[in-house]
Amino acid sequence: MKISQKIRDEHGDGSTAVTTDFDAEALAGMQAKSEEFAAQGNRVYLPLAD
Repeated sequence: MKISQKIRDEHGDGSTAVTTDFDAEALAGMQAKSEEFAAQGNRVYLPLAD
């Protein structure tokens, strides 16, 4: 459709990734949590404490 094509021409087709500071901060936070998870043995279910 002509309207859809005009929007794609003006704003792109959505296939280009835009990286922001927030994205970088989120990725760094996920990496830190991944390392913490690995340090605890990569177990989803931890034993119950008495």
